[in-house]
Amino acid sequence: MIDRYSRPEMRALWSDRNRYARWLKVEQLAVEAWETLGAIPRGVAERLSAARVDPDRVAFYEARYHHDVLAFLSAVGETVDPEDAKYLHFGLTSTDVVDTALSSLAVEALDRILQGIEAVAEAARRLALAHKWTPIMGRTHGMHAEPTSFGLKAALWWLELRRDRDRVARARENLAVIKISGAVGNYANVPPAVEEYVAKRLGLRPAPLSTQVLQRDRHAEVIAALAILGGTLEKIATEIRHLQRTEVGEVEEPFAAGQRGSSAMPHKRNPVKCEQIVGLSRLLRGYVVPALEDIALWHERDISHSSVERVILPDATMLADYMLAQMARILEGLVVRPQRMAANIEATGGLVFSQRVLLKLVEAGMTREAAYDVVQRHAMAAAQDPTRTFRQRLESDPEVQARLVPRELAELFSVQPYMQYVDEIYRRIGIEAPSAEVGRSGEGEGA
Repeated sequence: MIDRYSRPEMRALWSDRNRYARWLKVEQLAVEAWETLGAIPRGVAERLSAARVDPDRVAFYEARYHHDVLAFLSAVGETVDPEDAKYLHFGLTSTDVVDTALSSLAVEALDRILQGIEAVAEAARRLALAHKWTPIMGRTHGMHAEPTSFGLKAALWWLELRRDRDRVARARENLAVIKISGAVGNYANVPPAVEEYVAKRLGLRPAPLSTQVLQRDRHAEVIAALAILGGTLEKIATEIRHLQRTEVGEVEEPFAAGQRGSSAMPHKRNPVKCEQIVGLSRLLRGYVVPALEDIALWHERDISHSSVERVILPDATMLADYMLAQMARILEGLVVRPQRMAANIEATGGLVFSQRVLLKLVEAGMTREAAYDVVQRHAMAAAQDPTRTFRQRLESDPEVQARLVPRELAELFSVQPYMQYVDEIYRRIGIEAPSAEVGRSGEGEGA
């Protein structure tokens, strides 16, 4: 991933230098395991702890061998006594090292991503609590529907982010395994005890069964979970972009001091960070198909997945990490304009209260069809000619007058009924409870 869309910590995690260092760690731990089993002389593991790996030397040897692990072993071997170096990679095959290190690195990356999800979810939770009672126009098909609470929008984001967290955590758990089981996975030249030792020291688990490789459904699950997370971030960003449009103006992503929105138009304040997240989510989703296609390998392994994973696993985790950091900043600094929200609710002259009028007329004795015709006729007329509002037209209609007194009709044009169950919804999802009291999926017991 290019530097523009990645953060330094995640770039360092996936760097060649760190990857080779993790390979070396696996090799050293395997030597320790062999030594504890009495299979190699004592003291070798301690001396090999001083081994180092230079990425430039690996590149030098790889240009000759066209095999990265052999190149790595030659580069490491230069830094220790040859008599000790011969115990590196003892009984192992390349993928014992590569897949084990990959799991270790990916788990570390996913731990960072889980922290990022928590940060965004907390920002959404604070928005939900701050704007629990802030009315906003609910929209369906992009059109005014009925009023709702802006807090409910943010609470919905919070819930979805918690599901994202659970998905990523499950994927992490399924990838938190290693394999040091030899060329076809049957431990012919390395006993399970070596694998168990290395796994414990890395804080991972031995895979119950492997071939020469870990099975790639594990890696595909990680990419899929990250892609779904990207979809959630895109959803939030798209909502903010729509609400920031000039004619809506209800929220605005942070605009920093000194920031400029356009090279030509000084007045512009564009939702560029949200647009960036939308664009990057498309890229993130694009990694899913290659990950799925990596699952089917020939027999006990082939190498068709390797080139793919060198790109998609680092890129997907770096992108997700970057997008989460951006979204946290957006939500933490989001400008919310309740007055504009209220004005937009009133913009149609009361048309958004049509369902309440319909139901009241039905309660007063009209058939649903007749009531619908009356309400729709006046609604359409008011939309075409707003010089007389929807409410004014209803007040002068004889059929309405016959069933509703002016006070009853006036009560229907209020936002309050649309907010009456907000408290109950908040209690049901547990958003106001301490985090320890909320279920892992973020949904309370009443859900």
